[in-house]
Amino acid sequence: MAKDHYAPESRLRSPWGVLALVMLTGIALMRNGLDVSLGPPQPASAAGLGRPDPAAAAAHTMPIVKPLPYAPMSRLRIPAIKVDTPVVDVGLDSDGWIAAPPPRDPNLAGWYQNGIAPGQRGTSVVVGHVDNQAGPAVFYALGSLEKRQHIEVTRFDNRTAVFEIYGVEVFAKNGFPGARVYGDTGHAELRVITCGGGYSKSGGYAGNVVVFARLIGTR
Repeated sequence: MAKDHYAPESRLRSPWGVLALVMLTGIALMRNGLDVSLGPPQPASAAGLGRPDPAAAAAHTMPIVKPLPYAPMSRLRIPAIKVDTPVVDVGLDSDGWIAAPPPRDPNLAGWYQNGIAPGQRGTSVVVGHVDNQAGPAVFYALGSLEKRQHIEVTRFDNRTAVFEIYGVEVFAKNGFPGARVYGDTGHAELRVITCGGGYSKSGGYAGNVVVFARLIGTR
């Protein structure tokens, strides 16, 4: 299994700076043997961060949800694309990139355990494969998500953090905008990331699909 690496914009000394600007590891996925001629769905233009969304703008006038304390995550659900997956902790590999979850299990996501916990103030990051040699994997349909759909994260403190999507983008792996994707917005946020864009056997996927979501409730 090959790896795609994403060039950092810059390297900072703080642990969060390393997380924000040096990610990602190779969520490097291969289509060998797959009959997926059109590839995974890619984000619609209406889901982009810069597109007007009156309903989302109105939602920003609602009271801000109080962030949760730190607790690791155990499960992630995205009802709109029928994702209900366990989550494993991942760290950095020997090259200093975030490690992807094992590709042999198609229904598995990875949370960067040395970063922000989902529901905490800051930006928490979950990664997963779009496919493997056997076929589509957990985040194959990630690019089809739309604004205002929800992501639910179950934590080991028995709390559930509910996030609302406010943008879905695909970014080229060359010049990946780390600060924009991983930076602290002042809110409790979530990023869900998989491979996307064009594909070639020699270079793999050309980019990443990134889902931007903000905490809207807890239970």
